[in-house]
Amino acid sequence: MNNAVQTVTSLAESAELLAVRQTLASCPIIEDAIAIQQIPAPTFAEGQRASAILGRFRQAGLQDVAQDDVCNVFGRWPGRDPACPALLVSAHTDTVFPSDTDLTTRRDGERIYGPGLGDNSLGVASLLALLEMLQAHRIQPAADIWFVANSREEGLGDLGGIRAVWDRLKDRLGAAIVVEGMALGRIYHAGIAVRRLRITCRAPGGHSWLHFGQPSAIHGLIHLGAAITALTPPAEPRTTFNIGLISGGHSVNSLATHAEFYLDLRSEDPASLAELEAQVRRAAGQASQPNLAFAIDVVGDRPAGQIATDHPLVKLAAAALDAINHPVTYEKGSTDANVLLANGLPSVTIGITYGAHSHRLDEYIETGPVAGGLWQLLLLTLSAAGQLHAWSR
Repeated sequence: MNNAVQTVTSLAESAELLAVRQTLASCPIIEDAIAIQQIPAPTFAEGQRASAILGRFRQAGLQDVAQDDVCNVFGRWPGRDPACPALLVSAHTDTVFPSDTDLTTRRDGERIYGPGLGDNSLGVASLLALLEMLQAHRIQPAADIWFVANSREEGLGDLGGIRAVWDRLKDRLGAAIVVEGMALGRIYHAGIAVRRLRITCRAPGGHSWLHFGQPSAIHGLIHLGAAITALTPPAEPRTTFNIGLISGGHSVNSLATHAEFYLDLRSEDPASLAELEAQVRRAAGQASQPNLAFAIDVVGDRPAGQIATDHPLVKLAAAALDAINHPVTYEKGSTDANVLLANGLPSVTIGITYGAHSHRLDEYIETGPVAGGLWQLLLLTLSAAGQLHAWSR
């Protein structure tokens, strides 16, 4: 039996945690997740949800509770050794849905449907459940645990919330666990590089009949978009692109003076990402002509970083999944952990249950695995906090 498995098994079989496990079935995590999901929290407008979480942090007895100017909410659960580097446990509060979205939920057996329920209201509810288990059973971990509900993970937020968290806590942290609602069984140990561009086209405009043949910003942007979609990024290292938003023009019978789209570029390899961006910029240069100009602005830049699958934190995460008899899948992706990994902080992203259709109105979670997912989170949190003194960045 390896050290990680021994550590987690010993913890799971301790009298203290066996008592906790018996309470998991009655944990109100689903009700909390729905209550959080009912509070609109589009990226850059997370304030109402942050206020609700701030109250829960205070109620649960966290120390140093605070909310910063980007709507991150912080609180510290003290450990036995205040000199030991602390563990960060975080979950993002924002969603991709506008504030006027119908957030009604519905149940179908063990599935609950609701926009943003899995991504990431359940993740935030897991923070609260973890915290309240520590409070109810008076558990003092080996090291301090910083609980953070952070903003700006989605879309054009560009991980602004977790960047502010890092700036505030970086000198205190030894490792991090990022919680997502719908990734049970997956251990994200590597953050892929992401670059997001706003590409704008401008032209003089005119009448669709009288000035036919003269440049249109929309026509120009469409031609550039076609050139981009004809690019063939490498399959290894995996590299992708997506035109996610497009807008422009002011009437159906006018040559557009302005049009723009947002382009998402991703790669497992920063050099491959840079080459793909260079190809896009060359295509924009080639599409330019008299009275048709393109501008490219960087609106998102998620850094890459990783730890190996044999890192002690990854091994503990795998052992925690083994404790609930769940197979492990090692993943690379784009989460809040990107910023932490890029700055050298050992970090993993884990999930609580299964689900599907994230970023869609028919998003759903499955309730059956939630208790096991929460048990996994508790085991990983306490075992990681107990090992921090042995790790160095």
